[in-house]
Amino acid sequence: MNPHDTRQHPGKALYRVTDAMTLLSLSRSVIYEEIRSGRLRSVKRGRSRLISAAAITDYVTLLEAESRAA
Repeated sequence: MNPHDTRQHPGKALYRVTDAMTLLSLSRSVIYEEIRSGRLRSVKRGRSRLISAAAITDYVTLLEAESRAA
């Protein structure tokens, strides 16, 4: 089971930052920095910051592309 594959959670469309931290193996500060820089898309619902499954998948794809380019 690959924790980075959001397709394994078909019913879950939005993740809290703490969930994204686990899925991406990144710290809270890195998650928020990536959000601020626009590399990781998120939405605000009330006081909660949420990250879509599609945004997580796109972010992983971006990291893979950057790794290939390096």
